[in-house]
Amino acid sequence: MGMNNNNLSAENAYTTPRRRRQRGQAQSAAMDTHGGGKQGMDVFIMGGQSNMQGRQGNAEQYPLDPSNLDREILFYWVTPVFGSSEGQWSHMQPQPGCFPCGHFGPEVTFARRLQETGSHPAIFKFSRGATSLAKDWLTRGEKALYDQMDLEYRKALSFLKAQGYPVNLRAFVWIQGESDAETAEMSEGYFARLTRLVKDVREHLAGDPSLPVILGLDEQHPYVKTHPVVVDAQKRFVQEDTCAAFVSMEGLEKADVSHLTPAGLEAHGRRLFDTCNALMKRVEKKELAKKRARSTPS
Repeated sequence: MGMNNNNLSAENAYTTPRRRRQRGQAQSAAMDTHGGGKQGMDVFIMGGQSNMQGRQGNAEQYPLDPSNLDREILFYWVTPVFGSSEGQWSHMQPQPGCFPCGHFGPEVTFARRLQETGSHPAIFKFSRGATSLAKDWLTRGEKALYDQMDLEYRKALSFLKAQGYPVNLRAFVWIQGESDAETAEMSEGYFARLTRLVKDVREHLAGDPSLPVILGLDEQHPYVKTHPVVVDAQKRFVQEDTCAAFVSMEGLEKADVSHLTPAGLEAHGRRLFDTCNALMKRVEKKELAKKRARSTPS
């Protein structure tokens, strides 16, 4: 699995023709496990910084998969500088970059739990450690990480649709905020930036103002303990938005002051699933009630 070295295009200069053929074969094999690519795929966007990336998720301790669920889970990932799936869908697996055997984040146990409940998950993951909304992600049109994520997501979605998959974007999972707590000024502006981010994802990527959104960050990170307003911003967003939920990292095992251990990442993925699954059910129930109300004669 090759590095992308800051060039996020599917056919970049660092990808040999042989590597591209191998990726294409891997993509075809992954899609073949889904019955010719005609069943509906439940797409989840998972984004953020280092604890989404899995900065200390050494794949030597990759979660055991006795039921071979990973082969059934489509996976497209980009970690700028570290590596990517090179513009192709493959199956759930460690990603290259942080350790010789690769790394993993909370997406593994999150996606496996989805698979176990009868979903057909396709996980799109875009993450980069030590990044803030204020300086690194920015917003649409500013040629920063958000625009790169938008480009890769549209590319990934076009692959699924070209293969005949009915696609349903089910949720946006955003694990980020620690780097926005670096200064008081950045942290004070976090709520507005987070609100813009979610609004843009719902409007331009989902086309759904009720898209479920899961938020979270490390409440015990040194920056966050100094400027806890970023936690307050996420919790405020959830209080004001009935289609959003917050997931705490408190109590999860950590490798250092900033990063979850492999066991912590596994547990985090399960927490994310539990909250996301409950939220999706709640939003679906709410939307169904609205449709019934509209169809009932006055």
